[in-house]
Amino acid sequence: MSTAVVSADDALEPSLQSILDQKSLRWIFVGGKGGVGKTTTSCSLAIQLAKVRRSVLLISTDPAHNLSDAFSQKFGKDARLIDGYTNLSAMEIDPNGSIQDLLAGQGGGDDGSPGGDGPAGGMGGMMQDLAFAIPGIDEAMSFAEVLKQVKSLSYEVIVFDTAPTGHTLRFLQFPSVLEKALAKVSQLSSQYGPLLNGFLGSSGQLPNGQNLNDMMAKLEELRATISEVNAQFKDENLTTFVCVCIAEFLSLYETERMIQELASYSIDTHCIVVNQLLFPKEGSNCEQCGARRKMQKKYLDQIEELYDEFNVVRMPLLVEEVRGRDRLEKFSEMLIHPFVPPQ
Repeated sequence: MSTAVVSADDALEPSLQSILDQKSLRWIFVGGKGGVGKTTTSCSLAIQLAKVRRSVLLISTDPAHNLSDAFSQKFGKDARLIDGYTNLSAMEIDPNGSIQDLLAGQGGGDDGSPGGDGPAGGMGGMMQDLAFAIPGIDEAMSFAEVLKQVKSLSYEVIVFDTAPTGHTLRFLQFPSVLEKALAKVSQLSSQYGPLLNGFLGSSGQLPNGQNLNDMMAKLEELRATISEVNAQFKDENLTTFVCVCIAEFLSLYETERMIQELASYSIDTHCIVVNQLLFPKEGSNCEQCGARRKMQKKYLDQIEELYDEFNVVRMPLLVEEVRGRDRLEKFSEMLIHPFVPPQ
């Protein structure tokens, strides 16, 4: 009985070139355990995408907001061009934003004006009471605000620099959670709307001055947006997730958990970036370097065995921080052209 062996020719490329080649991709999530280099990887991937796409938006949904530090440039909740680029923009959004602000329409308009037309569009106290009855609605509504802004900006591809794993997985569940919740609200409004209108009279005004029909129309619009995005997230032609890890047990464990959960959400993932790898020079007498490289090799071998159908990218630990455009540009090249250790 012969054993199947993957030849070097059949092995998947150890690079993210496949993501650059897939012109249909619109949503790219970059995530993993805290401290594994997600921000550096997402910034670098966005830089490479900007070379082959018309317009790229890089969004941080991590409350730590490291994009400003990475590019040495201040970003906020409105998209802003990154210095030195004509088609690469960035924005930082807190997915734990106050639901009261969002429901009161304080989430900020597309033009950066205060208030704007938040995802729930100034629905007042009644909607707050309803919203808080839905588990996870706070982050979900904030996610809806992100999507609303992104849709209005019409970028060709959007890269998400996500929060650590657990938060990210909840984040990706929200389109489904919110779609179901809003469908229920829509159903209730159909059933009880006429009754409520009877109480409210011909004006249709709620006690807080809101119009019930307007409020329900905005909810329905939001539900349609969420439904559309939810379908896009589950389409491998439009969405993929890049897992970032380091060659250590806890990171490998977290990556496996994340890949399993992504599969349960029907979200495509086929690329893994392994950061902070040591490549000691031959003849090096550094005892710690040798011991750590031996440990890393063990976990790297496990990663390549477990994920033989993934593009596994090996990135070196550098002697300097990867901050600023020049260093990010150099780092980004190694995502596409595999790093060759010095002899």
